[in-house]
Amino acid sequence: MAILQKEDGTLVTEIAAIATILAPLNIHLNQWSVGDNEDTLRLLSQDSLSDLEKENLLQLLDHYFKELQNSTGYQTRDLIVLNAQIPNLEALLAKFEQAHTHGDDEVRYIIDGEGVFGFTLPDGSQVELTVQSEDYINVPANTEHWFHLTPSQTIKAIRYFTSTEGWVPNYTGTPVRLATAAVA
Repeated sequence: MAILQKEDGTLVTEIAAIATILAPLNIHLNQWSVGDNEDTLRLLSQDSLSDLEKENLLQLLDHYFKELQNSTGYQTRDLIVLNAQIPNLEALLAKFEQAHTHGDDEVRYIIDGEGVFGFTLPDGSQVELTVQSEDYINVPANTEHWFHLTPSQTIKAIRYFTSTEGWVPNYTGTPVRLATAAVA
């Protein structure tokens, strides 16, 4: 369940209310079930996954990918698995903690764990959106944002691409005023 935190500390947990706040940025947020398939749940419970296990998990959840291929033209997908045991995790994440844009949509389906996307709204205020298991988010191309993990430092997310070239961060220099996760 997504949680939006405003600069004044207010938390918003209703998806419709969050969608209204993020609507000026054209950000799409949905909730997609991971289901109750035993193989899916077993793979999700593991801290790390081999490449074969990642592909198996992707295939188990590919019905969403097929919908996106048909409706919006996404061509590829991968599964990113991050946790505190990943070598150089802090360095890997540091490049996304600054305000930046991408030339392509940033589309993620969180299937385990949680992470935080931050945004500057048109009025100049900032919000941070904690996305958790079963949250789907589409941040449109050229939308300024930042990303960091919550203190749990655990996330499994399927990323959907029209191309991978568009995911290079273009830093904007906007100061990030919020840096704490709104985790319930």
